[in-house]
Amino acid sequence: MSNHPIANSNSVLDPVKEELRINFIDVLRGVAVLGILLLNIVGMALPDPAYWDPSGYGGDSGWNLGVFFVNSLLFEGTMRGIFSMLFGAGVILFTARKEEEGAGLELANAWYRRTIWLIVFGLFHAYVLIWPGEILYFYGIVGMFIFPVRHVAPQKLLAFSLFLFVVITMLGIHDNIKVTRIYEKAIVAEEVLSHGGELTADQEKDLEEWNYTLTELKPDEETKKEVLENMRSGYFSAVKTMAPLSQFIQTIYFFRHGFLDVLSMMLLGMALFRWKVFHGERSWKLYGLFVLIGYGVGIPVNWFETTTYIADHFSVLSYYRTQQTYEMGRLFTTMGHVGLVMLCMKTRLLGFLKRSLAAVGRMALSNYIMHTVIATTLFGIFRQYGQWQRYELYYLVLAIWISQLILSPLWLRYFRFGPLEWLWRWLTYGKRPRLSRN
Repeated sequence: MSNHPIANSNSVLDPVKEELRINFIDVLRGVAVLGILLLNIVGMALPDPAYWDPSGYGGDSGWNLGVFFVNSLLFEGTMRGIFSMLFGAGVILFTARKEEEGAGLELANAWYRRTIWLIVFGLFHAYVLIWPGEILYFYGIVGMFIFPVRHVAPQKLLAFSLFLFVVITMLGIHDNIKVTRIYEKAIVAEEVLSHGGELTADQEKDLEEWNYTLTELKPDEETKKEVLENMRSGYFSAVKTMAPLSQFIQTIYFFRHGFLDVLSMMLLGMALFRWKVFHGERSWKLYGLFVLIGYGVGIPVNWFETTTYIADHFSVLSYYRTQQTYEMGRLFTTMGHVGLVMLCMKTRLLGFLKRSLAAVGRMALSNYIMHTVIATTLFGIFRQYGQWQRYELYYLVLAIWISQLILSPLWLRYFRFGPLEWLWRWLTYGKRPRLSRN
């Protein structure tokens, strides 16, 4: 054993020991980090409209439409939801043992260092690795707000979480009403123009607002062509092209949507952790109810949204209309996923897969960032951006899944942490943890 003072420190702020880890949580996190690539790969490889509008880019028929449909039905928002819940649970995991062992102000310092460095990772991920859709920045900021409520009763955490879901739903309803009114006024203005009349100042404003909304969700061919050319013109050109989108997502979008989205799921995760749902200690019946009620409500809601959107040919009005029920479908489907994973974990089947998923989950940060490194290399440096059809992207997803399911257990056979997990712990605790198992 090493005599290095860092390696042998017995501080209550040391990282969680391996034997104290909760395997169920590691597996669930592994499922989430692999599953989130199903959605992220579209934004990494295709121009922005492709994520929410397959007619905008990537193909909207055949297999292309099929993968869009499956993602919208089962995965849209749910993997992010699991990630957020587990981050909320992680607040309690991070603090409970340390508080029992007497950590005081040092614990708060360590937590806020942890979240501040997560914000830094998020900024690097967005602007240097060129992934505007990254989530670490969100978690770092929201993580600062949930630390003070870690001792709140789970019933209250659940109640406030559900309240936030209602607020987010009301915002979706408000946005739909607003856009519908803008559209109706724009139609009137266009009719005036079609008959050779002159628009009033208000009508000009109405038409301008509608055209702006269209431009945001359905950019014209010239705009998409310009983005493609810029993304294929080298690394610095790609950075310059995506930087405004990263700035928008991490400011306006975050404070309008992202903050409540992440906070609601984190609070729910804290409540479920307090009730030991993530520990696998609850009954088969409870997890079965999660599956039956979660999928029984969530999948029909998602089915309605997706079929409506497709039937309306991915129109802007249809997009906003379906956002009114988005949170309901996402929440229930996410809970269905949680219940299904917990049921699978309580069986003795597929032990090798569970061990691999647990390893992927223990290296979630490294594996998540590696998705972006691979995508930036392939679609940026090798200039494949916009070259693949939507369904073809999932050959790459499958290859990444297989490689991470194989390499993560191999890495952890020789090392205690993933490389970025090790760095994050070093920055959090202010001392270098031992990496090698030898």
